[in-house]
Amino acid sequence: MLTELSIRDFAIINELAITFNDGLTVLTGETGAGKSIIIDAIQLLAGGRGSKEFVRHGTKKSEIEGLFTIDSHNHTIYKVAKQFGVDIQDGQVVLERTITSSGKSICRVNSKLVTLAILREFGKTLIDIHSQHETQVLMNPENHLEFLDMYEPHKLVKAKEEYTYLYERLTTLKKRYKQLNENEQEMAHRLDLLEFQKNEIEQANLSPAEDELLEEERKSLANYERIYTSLTDAYNALYGENKGLEWLNKAMLSMEENTEVDSFLEKKSEELANHYYSLEDLTYNIRNQVESLQYNPERLNEIEDRLNEINRLKKKYGPTVNDILEYAAKVEEEIEEITNKDTHLTSLVEQIEEIEKDALLEAQQLHDIRKNSAEKLTKAVISEFKDLYLEKANFSISFELENNDNHEPKLHKNGFDHVQFLISTNPGEPLKVLHKVASGGELSRVMLVLKKIFAKHQGVTSVIFDEVDTGVSGRVAQAIAEKIHQISHNSQVLCITHLPQVAAMADTHKFIQKEQREDRTESKVKELTIDEQIEELSRMITGSKLTDTAIEHAKELLDMASSFKMHVS
Repeated sequence: MLTELSIRDFAIINELAITFNDGLTVLTGETGAGKSIIIDAIQLLAGGRGSKEFVRHGTKKSEIEGLFTIDSHNHTIYKVAKQFGVDIQDGQVVLERTITSSGKSICRVNSKLVTLAILREFGKTLIDIHSQHETQVLMNPENHLEFLDMYEPHKLVKAKEEYTYLYERLTTLKKRYKQLNENEQEMAHRLDLLEFQKNEIEQANLSPAEDELLEEERKSLANYERIYTSLTDAYNALYGENKGLEWLNKAMLSMEENTEVDSFLEKKSEELANHYYSLEDLTYNIRNQVESLQYNPERLNEIEDRLNEINRLKKKYGPTVNDILEYAAKVEEEIEEITNKDTHLTSLVEQIEEIEKDALLEAQQLHDIRKNSAEKLTKAVISEFKDLYLEKANFSISFELENNDNHEPKLHKNGFDHVQFLISTNPGEPLKVLHKVASGGELSRVMLVLKKIFAKHQGVTSVIFDEVDTGVSGRVAQAIAEKIHQISHNSQVLCITHLPQVAAMADTHKFIQKEQREDRTESKVKELTIDEQIEELSRMITGSKLTDTAIEHAKELLDMASSFKMHVS
């Protein structure tokens, strides 16, 4: 769960540190107090899109840091951490996001710098944010397959991996077939270009790693004087009268004279002799290297010319000579393909047909798994509907296929399934696509049902609801409050709400308010006591003016919430 959140210089927040607990935490406050800004900060921690507009006016950067504690050693986060080389100690994960005033984003996981894409991979295993925007996502049938696959993802993993491999290979082969099957004029132009490139590289007569060897030789020639001085000084210090080797020889002979009278002398005399002979060999090597050194300015010019030619080719064909030679090999393969186009087209057709058959089999397996999951999900959704006063509603998941020219299912990146969620909210009415039937309040309830179901399957540690209860009231509001609390049994839930029924259900109630300080607006967070919670609930019921009736109603809501919690625990 999200244990601590630290925000600095973010929008109207100067500096804020919030501690969160398990269960349901509700955030309330006046419109514009900064409730959604806190959710925006958490969304950025999860890898959301950043902007320099988030940086508090007059500051250089915004900093957001979140500490998550992981109870289960089997949590998906450990697999993600291993994949990206991040160490997790004591079940703690710290996500950090910095956004500079220039719009640059800096991301860290447990103090390790990561890309935004990697931060997003961590974020989606820890945080699930549900907002009114996500309800719009649910309305788009193109997203329904993704929702279905979220229900039992572990059952799809292997089949998806195998299908994805085949589909990507199939796509590559079809692309190559299309390229080879282009009109003759384009292929002739392509062949001319390839022939030119092949001849240009061949004429250079490159050798593997030639650029590295030439760079090393150039370095030696360019620094001839320094190398010569270093070697001769070292040699003169070691060899000659009263030099290093002579003194070592005297030490060695001195110890050898008395080895028979002392075991230490015997042992160390042998060590010293070994060092002497090793150093003597090194001295001779230095001398030979000095004698082999030659300063050849003409050779240096030759190397410069050759490296200039190689660098010209690098700009066209690759960063190293080995890359250029590898590119040349690919060019030869493509020339051979174009020259023998008909043969290769026939071969490609055979490969495409074979892989397409295998891909269809894997897609069929995906379809069968999804069908089974759809039946379970449908029953679960209908069961949950009853708690949200949609007991007369019916729900179904339809599967449709699109055929290709061969009257076979047309494949896409997720198989051949096209899925739609269908709903009927009134008895006797036919099932129709979700967005054509459901009202805003009904869509919110459908999404809430899906969240409750998926919370058990996904293992996400923190579920966040940002004003998902807009447009509902009365008994539906109470039902939504109860459903949100039920979700908190499986995951920590943070919820921004304007409904007193939802706020009353909180295990922890935090109040967000704006303060004026030195002509600047700042957001502050306060955890409410029971008396303060009653007062805030009363305000939510009646507005700014508190009445005895509203206070009694607030107390009644808290009693009802307490009774519900005891009943379902």
